[in-house]
Amino acid sequence: MFANYDIIVVGGGHAGCEAAAASARMGSKVLLITLNLATIAQMSCNPAMGGIAKGQIVREIDALGGFTGIVTDHTMIQFRMLNRSKGPAMWSPRAQSDRMLFAAKWKEVLESIPNLDFWQDSVTELIVKNQKVIGVRTKHGIEIFAHSVIITSGTFLNGSIHIGKNSYSGGRLGEAPSSGFTQNINSYGIESERLKTGTPVRVDGRTIDFSKLIEQPGDENPAKFSFLDTPPLKSQKSCWLAYTDENVHDILRTGFEDSPMFTGRIKAGGPRYCPSIEDKIDRFSDKNRHQLFVEPEGWDSIDYYVNGFSSSLPIEVQYKALNAIPGFEYSKILKPGYAIEYDYFPPTQLDFNLESKKIENLYFAGQVNGTTGYEEAACQGLMAGINAHLKIRNETSFILKRSEAYIGVLIDDLITKGTKEPYRMFTSRAEFRILLRQDNADSRLTRKGFKLGLATQERLDKLVEKEFLIDKISETIASGKLLPEQINPILNERKSSSVKIKTSAEKILLRPQVKIHDIVSCSEEMKKEIEALKPYKTYQEALESAEISIKYKGYLDREAEMAKKISRLENTKLRPDFDYSQLKAISYEGREKLMKVKPRTVGQASRISGISPSDISVLLIHLGA
Repeated sequence: MFANYDIIVVGGGHAGCEAAAASARMGSKVLLITLNLATIAQMSCNPAMGGIAKGQIVREIDALGGFTGIVTDHTMIQFRMLNRSKGPAMWSPRAQSDRMLFAAKWKEVLESIPNLDFWQDSVTELIVKNQKVIGVRTKHGIEIFAHSVIITSGTFLNGSIHIGKNSYSGGRLGEAPSSGFTQNINSYGIESERLKTGTPVRVDGRTIDFSKLIEQPGDENPAKFSFLDTPPLKSQKSCWLAYTDENVHDILRTGFEDSPMFTGRIKAGGPRYCPSIEDKIDRFSDKNRHQLFVEPEGWDSIDYYVNGFSSSLPIEVQYKALNAIPGFEYSKILKPGYAIEYDYFPPTQLDFNLESKKIENLYFAGQVNGTTGYEEAACQGLMAGINAHLKIRNETSFILKRSEAYIGVLIDDLITKGTKEPYRMFTSRAEFRILLRQDNADSRLTRKGFKLGLATQERLDKLVEKEFLIDKISETIASGKLLPEQINPILNERKSSSVKIKTSAEKILLRPQVKIHDIVSCSEEMKKEIEALKPYKTYQEALESAEISIKYKGYLDREAEMAKKISRLENTKLRPDFDYSQLKAISYEGREKLMKVKPRTVGQASRISGISPSDISVLLIHLGA
């Protein structure tokens, strides 16, 4: 009935979509198995993509040739560049999406890929022979064979939903979980644990008094995620800000005795950086209010997502507390908030290509690896899809370094350190964040994506054009000179000290108060040279990147030099069968952790919790490095 496949992807969420699309476009014959073909690429939580550090990941996915950025651009209803007031390393794109259009667009993308087939079913078992996965068995009793299997099951593995005293099985509200699959995976020596996440109420927007909320419009000139020519956003819907108060907190506290979190019915670790509202008022009892983001779920939808009001309290308490928030006095709930517990597989059991160390050709991506967030899931799916395809063709794994991408930081953190709570990406996790900006993701990764066969010639041509423009703009600024009478009026306006002699334009641009437009407007010669580049499609992006590269050159050079020094440790390989027990000069804890993680490089070993600098010195001496 079923032909043999190269790759089977289990799960149709954000990780599964990117995994299936990547491996199929690279030439593998792929089958995507999901519980419900109607819910592919669902935005289960908030209807948004990107945000702090997450926006950088979406740009990286796009630069490599993935689809998350493209789908977002086609379906967004608002765009904002966060942290504009800070340095460019912190600038993070974020888009509000139309939830229904987002899923529909992803389905359209997947259905356009010739090598990709679909099957609606639940996978219950792996088929393994000689410690290699060779296929899966499904709930319908079907055996389907493949060279590789990628598990991207999200929160569906033995999912359990909690609302007040009520608990029942579910992968999402109104959807059945996947039962028994975890136990089958465990039987092959792969360990699993439990995590918890949650989601807030959805509210009928017709019943919200927006006059009492604070409007949060999109950017005046909205940008996009994709480096391709996706459609520009011509109109936007506003988000809104609301606040809880002590009265709301008091109402919420009345439900604590029935809270599954406080009564101990939920034992799994929850997201530290996105806690439930009851967790917030318990942990931060000194705060008399908490900010809520009220987000529309679509162009024509009445659904509003109350971001920051995640809860597993009884429905009547959620309702009463919501109605006590200014602007929500008469609001009606469409869906209650709930918590969900689910199985995940500690990611220290994986190699850097996301392949299991126990079962060959078995890959894990997304929330099953302990992450939270669409973006974190999608990038893992992309990498797993790429590497599963490469493995089948006996090609070298595609692994990104920490100095090359946030994707590299995320995977290295998971594999090296593991996680006991849902892992979320932040700019602070990356030691080279000035190098890993959202504006230069294409320069960092598109050539790699092109070599893999994912990034198109169109992408590469746009990158070449952009880099040509950056060089031309940088040369113009580097050779430009400004007289005091030309630049001082702007310097005085910007409250920056004036100059007394002819000064290099590049030197003046180093001042934090001065922008490249200020410099160009002062000199007819520079203005003429730079404005001659305007007809190029990538002009605006090149202008921004050129300004950053000039203004932050010292910092960029310093980080690049640091990355180069650290690469020595990253390039010093360790055998997976290395016997650390023989190195008695390393602490017992150190030897135990090295034996468990089995790092591939000395650099990875140095990032394992509990491994000291002296342990690394012993290792280097032993290796003669």
